[in-house]
Amino acid sequence: MRRSHYTRRLVAFVGAAVLLFGVSACAADSEIEVELPTQVDAALPDDTQAQLQAAMDRAIAATGSSGAIVGVWAPWAGSWVTGIGTSTPDGEPVTTDMTFKAGATTRAMTCDVLYALAAEGTVNLDDAVTDWVRGVPMDSEISLGELCDSTAGLGSYTDRLTGRMLANPARNWNPRELLAYGTAQGIGGDSGATFRDSSTGYLLLGLALENASGMSAAALYEDYIAQPLGLTQTQLASTSTSTLHGLLSGDVDGAVACAAPTDVTGLSPSAGFTASGVETDVTELGRYVQALAIGARAYDDDARFESPLPVVADGPAWFTASGGAYQAGDLIGQYGSVPGYLTAAFADKNTGMSVVVVLNNSRAGADVARVLAWELAAVVSKVPAAAGQSAPEAGLPWTAEDMSAQLAAAAVCPIP
Repeated sequence: MRRSHYTRRLVAFVGAAVLLFGVSACAADSEIEVELPTQVDAALPDDTQAQLQAAMDRAIAATGSSGAIVGVWAPWAGSWVTGIGTSTPDGEPVTTDMTFKAGATTRAMTCDVLYALAAEGTVNLDDAVTDWVRGVPMDSEISLGELCDSTAGLGSYTDRLTGRMLANPARNWNPRELLAYGTAQGIGGDSGATFRDSSTGYLLLGLALENASGMSAAALYEDYIAQPLGLTQTQLASTSTSTLHGLLSGDVDGAVACAAPTDVTGLSPSAGFTASGVETDVTELGRYVQALAIGARAYDDDARFESPLPVVADGPAWFTASGGAYQAGDLIGQYGSVPGYLTAAFADKNTGMSVVVVLNNSRAGADVARVLAWELAAVVSKVPAAAGQSAPEAGLPWTAEDMSAQLAAAAVCPIP
């Protein structure tokens, strides 16, 4: 059963589109549209922009980033999309057309492909992963759906390999080799019952989908994600094409070298594969996460987000995960860290309000991107409606001040 917050159908191209961000979509065989909420074509009010800018400035300082890109879209009021700072210290100004590594949003896209292939009958969510990937030393009962939900109990390979990846950033990694490092950790927890964020699980899911479809993961992303949404800058690549430089601060004399980060832009996306290997730009990532949250694609299914699990045992009841995405109140999206970038992308499943942030220094860790995106969401959720529009009821279970305090607590560099 598909979601009913908005019309969830693909229609033949018949004229002007009702599309957020104004991009028409092209499928492989015919021109189609994905219906998304009507977006007011206006800038957000000056005072709202000032609040958003102040939050971004604090986050840039807190992470030692030289720059950032942010996109905020309130369908009933307007948008704010801008680049801040420079791509490298003393480098070129950041612009909104710069591309970057999308990080963990790749995981939601991998699950998109799973649900698309399931809708076509190519796979079933309860297929054992060993039906599609041979020679994997693990429980044969782990299903494709559990890999998508990150409930298979697998650990992550990234912690064990990040040093080697940064030492040889141009290396093209074979996903089977990455998989070996991840599965060597064994399975922890009860399969299917507990959320455990796992790069290994999404990489394994990507391999299974390749084998089931007979297509490369890059081609699957193109056919089921990029083409239906008209995304021309979004791809699963093996060589970095990011134009926003990614930085990573090390330590000097026991302190974080905030003013002298290392440029790690060239790290091959193959190190992330179907767990974190996508590159994109801010407008396309905003369009993607809105479609994900409201269920705009033909294969989107209510069941994907209906039975989420707590992210952490002692965390707030409104912070859950399923289907390759996190849910926070009415927001659905992803956040994470890859060397050089902190990214977060969330959208409201009822209103289509969308927030995307990318900071170009990964030293501070993924939670900074999450709390920053939630701070911006809290600000924009209360923006008044433009003339002739109706503002939704603000209902996020946190305040901008809550998230600002959490960001300050996670800072690795001084905040002026």
